[in-house]
Amino acid sequence: MISIPTNSLASFSQREETVGSTGSKVLIREYNENKDVKMVRKLERNCEIGTKKVVSILTNMMGDPLSRIRFFPLHVMLVAELLESRELVGVVRGIIKNVGTLSGSFLKMGCILGLRVSPTYRRKGVALRLVTAVEEWMVRNGAEYAFLATEKNNDASKNLFTIKCNYVNLTSLVIFVQPTSSLTKHISRDIKIEKVDIDLAISLYRRTLRTKDLYPLDMDVILKEKLSLGTWVCYYKEEGWLNLLSKVNNEEDLVSNETSSSWVIFSIWNTCEAYKLQVRKSQLLRFLLTTLNHAREKVFPCLKMSVSDSLCRPFGFLFLYGIHGEGENPGELMESIWRFTSRVGEGMRDCRVVIAELGFGDPLANHVPQTASMSCIDDLWYTKKLSSHCDENIDELLMKGQVGNVFVDPRDF
Repeated sequence: MISIPTNSLASFSQREETVGSTGSKVLIREYNENKDVKMVRKLERNCEIGTKKVVSILTNMMGDPLSRIRFFPLHVMLVAELLESRELVGVVRGIIKNVGTLSGSFLKMGCILGLRVSPTYRRKGVALRLVTAVEEWMVRNGAEYAFLATEKNNDASKNLFTIKCNYVNLTSLVIFVQPTSSLTKHISRDIKIEKVDIDLAISLYRRTLRTKDLYPLDMDVILKEKLSLGTWVCYYKEEGWLNLLSKVNNEEDLVSNETSSSWVIFSIWNTCEAYKLQVRKSQLLRFLLTTLNHAREKVFPCLKMSVSDSLCRPFGFLFLYGIHGEGENPGELMESIWRFTSRVGEGMRDCRVVIAELGFGDPLANHVPQTASMSCIDDLWYTKKLSSHCDENIDELLMKGQVGNVFVDPRDF
């Protein structure tokens, strides 16, 4: 595994840029935690997406604009500041992490998160300058590729990155959203869901991740985060999973066409402790824009719930991640996993929704329970080559859209 020491961080060198037809001067610099908090919160409250509606959804980040990127040793938050008025008119966040591929290669990948520009300064080049700046920071810190996610219907974002910034489509995914109250919590007596200790979970994931086109190399760190509630294995009682345990103990390959028993491993990430969503009745669809890209722009269209008094209060959700299954009959197991997670969510204060995201090439995507309350939305991932010294196999995989089965990092969601 490649490690990224935090003391290797190369800082960003601030610079002045000219934007708009009036020649306004902006300073692109690093976020100052001591003086910028209130201005960033104001900027993100004022950022507006969509058209006029009667309800709005906001994301409460508990007052910490850096909360979504603190998980990563290498992270940065850049702001665009008007030199004349000292107003913040744009913000972008970036991280770098180590990623493995199906071929066994490794790479450093930068991720762009939470690009926001004040409505009055859009189409003036602010977003382009922020993207260019965060890409330069990534290159200085050794990133070979940049990556970002956006909603399929977000034409403005797609045009910025594909036309102006030369990004290419990496893969397509589906986000599944289901209210916790909509599912029966009964789980068949023929099925058992067993929690595994963290060491066994790490061993299981170390082997199952090899089936993914892209996956993080620090899975052990993710599993040890306080927001990760744990890892479970779901299986049929009559089949058991002793054969699976035996393979783990003997360090055998878990992924085999000869496996007769069906089982699914999954983990749960608790967003309720870090940020919450809130639906409000409003004349204008405004979002408290934060780095929680998906929860703000993707979850809201999927919420097939009435705007009740309970939803007008802040609420959180559980994110299913690391879902991997084997065997010939995973369907009923997947349904049991959703019921189990809904049960966990109902036992937690303010949790209202269960969410998962799977790549179009993930075989389990076809086994997500399609109930009347289940909603889906398309998600697009884009990438860009930052370094001329890249592995040819990785370049072939990423730049030609051959990625289909990926691990969705809960820290990015």
